[in-house]
Amino acid sequence: MSRRARARASARILKAISSATRLRILNLLFDEGPKSYTELMNRLKLNPTRDAGKFAYHLKALLAADLVEPDSKTKKYRLTDLGRVVLDLTEEIEKYAYKRRKMHVRTSRLSLEEFDRTKIVESLIKEADVPVELAQKVARETEKRLQQFKTKYLTAPLIREIVNAVLIEKGLEEYRHKLTRLGLPVYDVTQLIQRVGEEKKPVDTIIEKAGEKVLEEYVLLNVLPRDIADAYLSGYLHLENLQTWIIKPTVIFHDLRCFLKNGIKTSSAVFPKPKSFRSALALTLVALKKASSEASEQVLPYFNVFLAPYIENMNPSDVKEYVRTFIHELIQFPQTAISLSIEFEVPTFLAEEEAVKPGSLSSKAVYGDYFEETQVLASAILEAILEESKHSLFLNPYLIVNLRSLSGEGRYRDLLFKSHVLAAETGLPYFANMLLEHNEKAVYSASGFRLGNEWSGDWEVDILRTGSLGTVFINLPRLVYEANGNLDSFFGFLNEYLEMAFRALEIKSRWIAHCAKEGLLPLLTGANMGSIYFRSENASRNVSFTGLNEAVMALTGKMLHEDKDAIETAVKIVEHFNEYSQRLVKKNLRAVPSMLSNFESARRFVDLDVERYGWAKVKTSMGREYPIYTDLTAVPLNIEIPLNERLRIEERFHKLCPGGHLLIIQLENSEKDAENLLSATNRILSSNRIGFYAYNHDLSYCSSCSKVFLGFTAKCPECGSTEKLMKYSRGNAKYSRVKSENIRFLEKVRYMLNSI
Repeated sequence: MSRRARARASARILKAISSATRLRILNLLFDEGPKSYTELMNRLKLNPTRDAGKFAYHLKALLAADLVEPDSKTKKYRLTDLGRVVLDLTEEIEKYAYKRRKMHVRTSRLSLEEFDRTKIVESLIKEADVPVELAQKVARETEKRLQQFKTKYLTAPLIREIVNAVLIEKGLEEYRHKLTRLGLPVYDVTQLIQRVGEEKKPVDTIIEKAGEKVLEEYVLLNVLPRDIADAYLSGYLHLENLQTWIIKPTVIFHDLRCFLKNGIKTSSAVFPKPKSFRSALALTLVALKKASSEASEQVLPYFNVFLAPYIENMNPSDVKEYVRTFIHELIQFPQTAISLSIEFEVPTFLAEEEAVKPGSLSSKAVYGDYFEETQVLASAILEAILEESKHSLFLNPYLIVNLRSLSGEGRYRDLLFKSHVLAAETGLPYFANMLLEHNEKAVYSASGFRLGNEWSGDWEVDILRTGSLGTVFINLPRLVYEANGNLDSFFGFLNEYLEMAFRALEIKSRWIAHCAKEGLLPLLTGANMGSIYFRSENASRNVSFTGLNEAVMALTGKMLHEDKDAIETAVKIVEHFNEYSQRLVKKNLRAVPSMLSNFESARRFVDLDVERYGWAKVKTSMGREYPIYTDLTAVPLNIEIPLNERLRIEERFHKLCPGGHLLIIQLENSEKDAENLLSATNRILSSNRIGFYAYNHDLSYCSSCSKVFLGFTAKCPECGSTEKLMKYSRGNAKYSRVKSENIRFLEKVRYMLNSI
């Protein structure tokens, strides 16, 4: 094109944009997209009869200047690329003509830069996959609004907020979700620092908690579908460990034999097959430490059985000393809960299994050959934990005692008694009832998670090198309120939220598989014996419930223990969980109903329900003074009923909840009679079908004199300190610190047994 021709084209363009009406047409087409002749007239508020000729003149001028073009398919007019360039030019002219102030942005690099609209466009395209044309429109609208502000400088978060506001106004919420900035407000960070200081926790806790909050927001905004995220936020569902939902499984049940037989290879070191008991314990510590960032809870089933070959011909006192050192190391594990599961005899299904022996021994043997060593090691563990608990706070590891016989005779009777001495004096051990036919090949964690051999029938595949992906809790009282007490409507709602719960768990399964593929779980996905260590395909998907007792109250007017029909209603609800889960099992998903504990959901659900329905409708066993829904058990622990009656009710739900259960039996501070507890255990094993239980003591720990005392004391009985005295109890399944303002609450939510 000649210079003269270019000049004529430029003149035509400048003439075309010399009219305010024509500029309005260009802006309309940019902001709102293609429009028909009539739509443009209506948006310009022109009268079709009076102003048709004038509008046609303006449109013809824009067409002649190639700023607008017709679409032959839609019969609408649209902006050309040249039209967009001209609009940008007019904005620049406007800035100079009216001396519009320059905007500066304080960036994340701690520098001030001049505002550049194209960076918004680039961000929308890169972060939220916004189409280019739409991104340009949003950026332009954002700039207009920012120009109205009178701040000294802009910040990236402020610009992002305005962009998100524009997206919402335009009905583009799917893009807004992707673009949302994750993080904590300044006030929340200030409060977090203050709270960590008051609780005397390490400074790294601040970084950890802040990071967890970001991940929680990420999961809710970018991972979970909108319906599941809304169900969580509004209080229908609760996803346990939301901050690690997409990163790691909740529980892993280790197979110690894998590490004993193959050693451990990491990217930085090789730990060979152990040749002694001491090196076997050291290797176990390595495995636990490596997996501590890859699972929230770890369990070592058959711990003393698998290690029995390593103490052959050893002096029992040396065994005990090595065990003591090992436990000392585990006490220092803050990252993850660890359960040691021990046996007082070699289980029959393990007796003929080939034993993994020290590296220097080549002769074959089976675990049944190490009956004596199994009991020696069990005794050493019990004695070491009892001695350590007398002069230090013992919160990790947790001890699970598997009971396969009644009182018995000889060494078994001695071990059984020692375990109940430990229970009477500390409340530390958990007891698993392996006399139940469905429990013979089951394993438990201290949180109450259970895996049995019901999945494939192969006990090794079903319970070892696998675990639980996670747990979703369903707010049962909320569903009753929504159904207005109608049982059929309630089950309809229950199906809806069961579907969401298992869908959330399936999303978690896919994300964990992705993390494994990316190398984020090196130990769990490292090859052992030619296969991946953690069998994620066999891991359970746990769905639990909160407020079963309160749901029954709302349906029948009676608490669960007060009426036979109330109990049957509760059973019917939990059976529905089973029926729904079985349909998923047929689709090859290990879906299991559970009766687990989550203190956060028990409190959160009540608060949200009261906010939504008011106290006239919301039911709790504790009333308004201590608002909390029942979890972990069917009958609330504050209800004072005979132990036998409590056992009779709870046993029905333990069988119906194969994914996990735990009964807490609260003891008086003065209850230290091991024979009394042993008698209660024999009654449970012989007459009840309770699967998993623990005797609980409240504890006070003085960090000044390093002493532990039974019960909540106002001051240390030894040194008189009040500031250094901390209280601990099983607020849910595991011991945790109790804040002073919650002590009275905890005393109210459970009764003290006067007699076992």
